[in-house]
Amino acid sequence: MLTPISFRDACKFTGYNHRHNQPPPAHKFSIGLEATGKLVGVVMVSRPPNRNSDDGVTLEVRRLTTDGTKNACSKLYGAATRAAFAMGYQRVITYTLSKEGGSSLRAAGFIPEAETTRNPCWGIRAGRWGGQQLRLDGRDTIPQGNKVRWVKFVNG
Repeated sequence: MLTPISFRDACKFTGYNHRHNQPPPAHKFSIGLEATGKLVGVVMVSRPPNRNSDDGVTLEVRRLTTDGTKNACSKLYGAATRAAFAMGYQRVITYTLSKEGGSSLRAAGFIPEAETTRNPCWGIRAGRWGGQQLRLDGRDTIPQGNKVRWVKFVNG
């Protein structure tokens, strides 16, 4: 079941459960997904940090985190895009590592738009998308490698 979730609670879930990233610094909205009364996933959506994408009609899925519950990712991507389009936004974008398949994104109606070798925020070439940052448990918070930009349009 989809449920509203506060930024604070979404950050807490993401901080504990995301494979490689910390929570983003802000959001427009977040949506939780519960199964049998337990939070199993969170999607966090915000304005794109890339000024070229921040055109007033685009939002970006900054984090999507689950505990591995089947179909949770697709449900959350779908809920995020429906909410964004209901608010009048025209497109939603997100980025994945190029080594990630994107089956949940495809199931939610996203299409791959481009593979980028630059950080869309800071213009740094592929490899590292920013400075060295490690989580408290030692995992890298900024994964290395190229990214794929995915897009879903309001009428697509």
